Amino acid sequence: MFSFIRSVVLLSLLAIVFGSLIGCGGNESAIDDKKNADVKNVSVDQAKFITIEDAHTFLPSWSKENILVYNIVNEPDELHPTNGILASRSEIMAYTQVYIVGVDFQTLSLRPIAVKSMPLISENGKEYTYEVRNDIKFDDGSVLSVEDIIFTLKVNSCPLTNNPSAKTYLENLVDVVADKNNPNVFKIIMKEKYIQNIQFLTEYPIMQRTFFDPGNVFSKYTFAQFSDKKFNADEHKELNTWSTAFNSSKYGRDPKYTVGAGAYRLEKWDAGQAIVLVKKENHWTKENTKMYYSAFPDKIIFKLNKEPNSQMLEFKAQTFDASTSLSNKTLLELQSDTNFNANYNSKFTDTYNYGFIAMNMKPDGIKNKKLFVDKKVRRAMALLVPLEDINRIANKNRNKRVVGPVSILKSEYNSDLKLLPFDMEGAKKLLDEAGWKDSDGDNIRDKMIDGEKVKMEFALSFFNSSIEWQDLAKMISEQMYKAGVVAVMNPLDPSSAYEQATNHTFDMLIASWAGNVLPEDYTQIWHTSSWASKGSNFAGFGNAQSDALIDSIKYTLDAEKVIPMLKRFQAIVYDEQPYIFMFAGLRRNIIHKRFGNQEMYFERPGVWLSNLRLLSGGSSMKLSASPN
Repeated sequence: MFSFIRSVVLLSLLAIVFGSLIGCGGNESAIDDKKNADVKNVSVDQAKFITIEDAHTFLPSWSKENILVYNIVNEPDELHPTNGILASRSEIMAYTQVYIVGVDFQTLSLRPIAVKSMPLISENGKEYTYEVRNDIKFDDGSVLSVEDIIFTLKVNSCPLTNNPSAKTYLENLVDVVADKNNPNVFKIIMKEKYIQNIQFLTEYPIMQRTFFDPGNVFSKYTFAQFSDKKFNADEHKELNTWSTAFNSSKYGRDPKYTVGAGAYRLEKWDAGQAIVLVKKENHWTKENTKMYYSAFPDKIIFKLNKEPNSQMLEFKAQTFDASTSLSNKTLLELQSDTNFNANYNSKFTDTYNYGFIAMNMKPDGIKNKKLFVDKKVRRAMALLVPLEDINRIANKNRNKRVVGPVSILKSEYNSDLKLLPFDMEGAKKLLDEAGWKDSDGDNIRDKMIDGEKVKMEFALSFFNSSIEWQDLAKMISEQMYKAGVVAVMNPLDPSSAYEQATNHTFDMLIASWAGNVLPEDYTQIWHTSSWASKGSNFAGFGNAQSDALIDSIKYTLDAEKVIPMLKRFQAIVYDEQPYIFMFAGLRRNIIHKRFGNQEMYFERPGVWLSNLRLLSGGSSMKLSASPN
C-alpha cells in the first residue's frame, strides 16, 4: 500500500507498556508449511515482535548469492536528505544514512544511534545534552561530528529548504550549541516541554557539512534568524544560490550526491525498475554484528513490481527474497501453495497505519469546486463508501476498520465513536438537506454556488501502484453514482498525488498514513497552520478549538491529562469528517528461508533487511537433497 509518513513521537517521560515479549510463528524445519501458512493476524497485543527460527536445511533450489531482492510497489519520491515525504524514502534511507536517534523495533522505544546514549535532560525539560560517538565515519574517512549535526538541523530549519512537512517538527527548536570544553558534546535547547523534544531527531539524517556545504555558508546564519518570521531569505544571495543547488533532484537521485554515513550506498536507480544499494567496503560498522549495525547482504535491491499476478510468479520463481507490501488476496493465494511455504516464512501483522479518503474542504472554487465545504456532504460521502463490502471482497475480511486518526492499538483510541455504516438512503437525505439535488433530470445532483450551477462531479484520485487501489476506487465510484454523485476515477503516480495534495488542487484522494507505536504530534496533518504552509493538512481541516487541543496535546507530558484531550480531538475530527477513515493497516510479511536472523516487527518498516544473514555454508546448516 502506498503511504505518506506521519509524525511519530514519544512521551519521553512516560512508560509505554505492552504485552509480554513472546516468540511466535516461524517454522522449525524447511518444509513445515502448516505452521508457516498464517491463518490469523498477529497483533502487537500478543508480541512486540516475531522471531522466526533459522531453517535447519538449505534446499537445492535456494540461491547462494548474497543479494537480497525486496519487492516494493512504489518508488520513493526521492532519496534527498531533507526533501521528500513518502514512507518508501525513509525506509530505503535507513540503510544509507545515520540518524541521531531512532526507534528500537524490539523494545518499542527510542535508541541512540549517532550519540553514545539518550540525552541528559535539564530540570526545566527544555535542554537536552548529547555526546556524539567518535567511531562513525563518512565515506571520505572523516568522523561524524557535532558540526555535522548542527549543520543538518540548520539546513532543515532554513526557510529555503524544500521540506515543508519536516519544518513542523522544528518549530520548538531554539538553538543547538556545541560544548566549549568537549568537542563531542552538544546541547539542543527547546522553547517548551514537548512530547517531541527527543524523537523529532528521528526525522533527519545527518549530513556531512564539508560535502554539502564546502563553502561553509551556513556558519553565517543562526537558528534564531531562520525562526524569525521577519527574516527575508531572498535578500541573502549566497544562501539562495546554495539552496537552489541543494534542492535540485541530483541530491535525491544521483549516486554521486546521495551520500551518507550508513553501511550501504546507492549504486544505481533505474526509474520504474529498481533501486540498488551496495554494501560499502571497509565501512565503520564492518566488525559490528549487532542488529542495527550489521550489513549482511552484499546488495539490497528494491525491485518495483505492483502487479499481483506478476508478483506471484516472481515469488514462485524465488526471484524475490522479501516483501511487506503484497495485497491480502495475493499473500493468501501464495500461502495456499506448498512450494511457497517450503521456501518462505510469511505472516500478517497489525500496524499503526491507517487508510483514508481525504476531501478538499477549502478548494479555490474555480479549478476545484466547493463540493465538500459542508460537513453534511462529507458525512454523506462517508455513508456512500461500502467499507464492509470492500473489506470482504478486497481484504478477505482481514482488516479492521477505524473511526479516526489514532491507531486502534493505542490506549487513547476513542472507542466511544461508532463506525459509520453504508447507508445509501441516509446519504441521499443529507445531500438533499445540503441543497444538492438533481434539478435538471440528468441523474446527477447539482447546486447553485456563487451564481454558478455546479454538478456533484469530481475526481476520485488514487495511486496507480496496484490493481487493488483501482478496484477500491471503482467500488466507491459505483455506489456513489447510485446516489447521483459522479466520482471520476483518477489514477496518479505518487509524486503527482503528493503535489496535488499539498497544493490543495484535488477533490477526493485515497491514500494512507504510516505511523508507529509512539504518541504523535498532530500538528503536521491536522493543524490549520499546516494547511496554510502547504504541509500535510491536505483536507484543510481545523478551527480554533481543534488547533488549541493540538497545541495542548503536544506540550502535555502527563498521560492522565493528555488522553482525555486526545479523545476530544478525535471526536471533533469524527464530527467534521475531513476524511473517510477506512482500515488499520495490515502488513504482509514475507522472507525467504535462505536468510537467517528473521524477525518481523509491528514498527515500520516491518523487516530490517540488512540484518538478514544468508545461511548457505553456515555451520548449523546441512544440505538437503529434496524438500522432504
